[in-house]
Amino acid sequence: MEKRLNSANTRQAMERAGLTQSAVAEELGVSKEAVSQWLNDKSFPRPNKLLQLGKLLRLRFDDLVVRDDPFAPKVAFRKMKGTKTTQQHFEKAQVMGTYLRQLVPYLPFSTLEMPPILKAPVSDYEYLRQVTEKVRAEIHVASTDTIDFNHLIRRFSDLQAVIVPVLWGSKDRHENAVHIYLPDSQTTWVYLNLDTNVHDFKFWMAHELGHCLSPELEGEAAEDFADAFAGSLLFPDKLAEQAYVSIRGQKSPAQVISHIIELAEKQVISPVTVLKQVNRFAVFQGLPEIEDGAAFYGAVTNFNKKYLNLSDTLFGRSTVDANWRPGARQYIEESTNAFETSIFSVLRSYLSEQNKGPGFIQTILDVPFLDARSIYAELT
Repeated sequence: MEKRLNSANTRQAMERAGLTQSAVAEELGVSKEAVSQWLNDKSFPRPNKLLQLGKLLRLRFDDLVVRDDPFAPKVAFRKMKGTKTTQQHFEKAQVMGTYLRQLVPYLPFSTLEMPPILKAPVSDYEYLRQVTEKVRAEIHVASTDTIDFNHLIRRFSDLQAVIVPVLWGSKDRHENAVHIYLPDSQTTWVYLNLDTNVHDFKFWMAHELGHCLSPELEGEAAEDFADAFAGSLLFPDKLAEQAYVSIRGQKSPAQVISHIIELAEKQVISPVTVLKQVNRFAVFQGLPEIEDGAAFYGAVTNFNKKYLNLSDTLFGRSTVDANWRPGARQYIEESTNAFETSIFSVLRSYLSEQNKGPGFIQTILDVPFLDARSIYAELT
């Protein structure tokens, strides 16, 4: 197996120690450029420098070095609009996956087995129609009924996927959801950012469910399938057909936009999801598509402004302070109840038996060290 520096762990250790790249370079007697190349996976430290680096940052060899192996965590992102996934993003998420491995023995599942998955999943319209119709039947939702959060949460539970609710903010990040699959234990971990609009959040949950059902897909193929799956699940063929007819019956562009928003509000999804599904139906049937434009996306922006982020609603935000956050106890208790997740009880059991500190929480939840310390204090 090839070795490379675990840059995510190294950067976090540098942050905790208050060390810059220049400071590390000075301590190790190398150039700042050398440290930069190590952190960007362009070169690997010589043995003596690797040893010095580990001592400086108080990192064990296994925490400092990544060995590429066939059981490496498989990662998929639900990205922020306009962002680009880099090697550093993948590496950071894979480090989180290696830490999650340590939690597997503490999971509450009676058996660890491969959950039911789709055979040869594709983004074909008719295939997705049949698949999502089957999923709706499995969660006891009729073909035109609204899917709510509890339906999705219970399906994740049935698939033995662990939901990890996180507070990552509403901007300045690359990802809003991360899906980590561990091939060696066949476990799935789904990170969901609570700091987002409720309508988008439901789509992301459905998107991640699509990943759970298609673990063999990777890269853009995986993202395209998960997006198409989410749209078909939340606004299926029958609803799209009805919507197409009613939208075409509107007499002006303004009425079209208002009607699409009305349909979206009824299903608690984004108007963008409604329009995309209606046009997928139209293309499949060989019908003219519904036109969008600047006015439509402007109306969607105004539509989103009417609603609080999910985190604000979940934690009962009562202040206009943009930096407001729930306390660690409230975050743990209310996230656990809302998402029926075992992640915090698993962490509590693990921490009670293992000699780990807040740094472990920082890596697992990908949060600032001060937040990790508060959560750690509540769990120990």
